Amino acid sequence: MTNILNISKLSKTFPGRDGKTEGGTVALDATDLTVAENDFITILGPSGCGKSTLLRMVAGLDTPTTGSIELDGKAVSGPGADRGMVFQSYTLFPWLTVLQNVCFGLREKGLPLAEQQDKARQFLAKVGLKGFENHFPKQLSGGMQQRTALARALANDPRILLMDEPFGALDHQTRELMQELLQGIWEAEQKTVLFVTHDIDEAIFMGSRVVVMSARPGRIKCDLPVPIAHPRHYSVKTTPVFTELKAKLTEEIRIEVQRAAGLVGV
Repeated sequence: MTNILNISKLSKTFPGRDGKTEGGTVALDATDLTVAENDFITILGPSGCGKSTLLRMVAGLDTPTTGSIELDGKAVSGPGADRGMVFQSYTLFPWLTVLQNVCFGLREKGLPLAEQQDKARQFLAKVGLKGFENHFPKQLSGGMQQRTALARALANDPRILLMDEPFGALDHQTRELMQELLQGIWEAEQKTVLFVTHDIDEAIFMGSRVVVMSARPGRIKCDLPVPIAHPRHYSVKTTPVFTELKAKLTEEIRIEVQRAAGLVGV
């Protein structure tokens, strides 16, 4: 498969109190990562390891201290419609209806209103929100708001979907439903996804590869393929291959959490 995202020697240092990078906080160490077309990469790591920082730099929301990010061979230097971002918080415009929220990026692209609404309705149907077009965000449950945010990101037809713990605020049952929904959309739409999570089960179930990051300063510690065929059903969680991979990833994360807490060797 063709690599569409190339990250090379990427690092991020947040300035100290004097505003200088010297003596600041190194959030992400020199990091290399390639993402192939239609890959679903899940990123695991302890809190504060730079997972979200990495995602925000790919989105163009943060500027790297060193290194480069290229999408389809072009340097990423700021936000763009070729990247769709879904955050843990739903980030919907409360004064816009569901349909208007999904149309927002399409309007910015200059599409005619009828085309905007037609495309938005298609994606709202894909995420199970047909009939809720005229509702406002406050009238929706958390899961429905996140489905709206997902439809908005997908409607723009981005080259890559960037997801920062998108299901972290949802209850367990809704989270599992959203995982299955996203898996189905990913398979149907042939999208490329970079997905940050704290949940090991979620990382394995969702990902074609699981990338584990070290404690701060973050770097890629291991990059493991998930040898489970698609489409996936939740019954895969009881299989030996799932259990074995979960045990390995649990140990990798445990070591990094201990490192972060200064408990290595204890």
